[in-house]
Amino acid sequence: MDVTATAQPSTASPMAARTRLLLEAPIAPTLLRLAAPNVAVMLLVAATSTFDAYFVGWLGPEALAGVSLVFPVMMLLQTMAAGGMGGGVASAVARALGAGRRDDANALVAHALVIALAMATIFTTGVLRGGPALYRAMGGTGAALEAAVAYSNAIFGGALAFWLLHTLGSVVRGTGNMLLPAAVIVGAGAMHLTLCPSMIFGWGPFPELGVAGAGSSLVTSFSVGSLVLIGYLRSGRTLVRLSLRGIRFRRTLFWEILRVGAPGALNTVLTNVTVVVLTGLVGPFGTFALAGYGMGARLEYLQIPLVFGLGSALVTMVGTNIGAGHMVRARRVAWVGAGLAATVTGSIGLFGAFFPSAWIGLFSADLEVLVAGAIYLRIVGPTYGFFGLGLALYFASQGAGRLLWPLVAGFARLLIATGGGWIAIRWFGGGLASLFAAIAIALVVYGATVAVAVKAGAWR
Repeated sequence: MDVTATAQPSTASPMAARTRLLLEAPIAPTLLRLAAPNVAVMLLVAATSTFDAYFVGWLGPEALAGVSLVFPVMMLLQTMAAGGMGGGVASAVARALGAGRRDDANALVAHALVIALAMATIFTTGVLRGGPALYRAMGGTGAALEAAVAYSNAIFGGALAFWLLHTLGSVVRGTGNMLLPAAVIVGAGAMHLTLCPSMIFGWGPFPELGVAGAGSSLVTSFSVGSLVLIGYLRSGRTLVRLSLRGIRFRRTLFWEILRVGAPGALNTVLTNVTVVVLTGLVGPFGTFALAGYGMGARLEYLQIPLVFGLGSALVTMVGTNIGAGHMVRARRVAWVGAGLAATVTGSIGLFGAFFPSAWIGLFSADLEVLVAGAIYLRIVGPTYGFFGLGLALYFASQGAGRLLWPLVAGFARLLIATGGGWIAIRWFGGGLASLFAAIAIALVVYGATVAVAVKAGAWR
């Protein structure tokens, strides 16, 4: 591990004061103060996503089913850029600043942008070429498949906007500044809420794009947000500065990002492949079951950005303390954050289980869609607390640069949910309830595995 136990941050500038706060201030209040803007923003993102589907629902259940097919792949893009590779970027910047390596922190910005450009290219070319076949394999047919392809092309044609926004936001978070990325995402979300219905239905000066309008609106909003962050990082008013002048790309700095970001990205792949495969298992039950499961699973997905709000603070606090050699304090930070995340996500899951129509009814009034979504939430919702626990410790492990056990837990979740669900349906002739039971068991195993590993000393 790249721990420089003897290195101490400078105390001669306001910048060092921010780093000192991460190293010395009381844990819970500091963590909550850092997380508050991100959590508020992620609540807005959750609301934005909900309204997005709300407007698409006006186009009919086929459009809703089409968006459900794309949703796991879109979330793979977002979670990989923000929580996977983005966590690697924030962790690298935080560790460099914690160890007093200011020049390396500056150079990491350009290295992070190169990685973002490469990843955006992979997503755009891969999904534009392979998307239709993927959505067909997941059970999409007819009008639902057409809607999926239209929405997907709009989103992934502009994948660079997602990568730039999340990468630059991660750089700023790595310095301990959570407010600016939060404000930028709030602005982008507000813009999306305004543009989304206009671009779907052709209101005002906009053409009627149908379901593709929802994707185009999101890409436009994220592009504007990216430009704001570029301007800030070039202004010289932050701990690190974006500049390409005289830059020399170094393997060691790419490694500083990728040694945390690559396993993190793999973890997001596991999470989203799980949902893609599960969506494919639900597909044979019909379009209404697909729409109901998609809207139910959307609540599970929303736990990711919510915990990310807390997790981005965990990455920075744990990373800075690890960089300064404060291992005991880093572990305390992790457990405080994990407890908060489990409480919040567990409460949301229980609400969904007891009042499923309050959530599913936001998107559809069709009885078959409501029934399928309610079955999912009543079985899986009570286990959301384990999902939040595992996710929070995953982010803390990013800060520590130790992602082996979160990856092991992700593999276990994938195998139990998809393998167990397939066996329940194909071998034992079970229905949707048996598939959803496998998903619930997988979430419990995921959270418990990461927690036991960290408690047993996985960061040594």
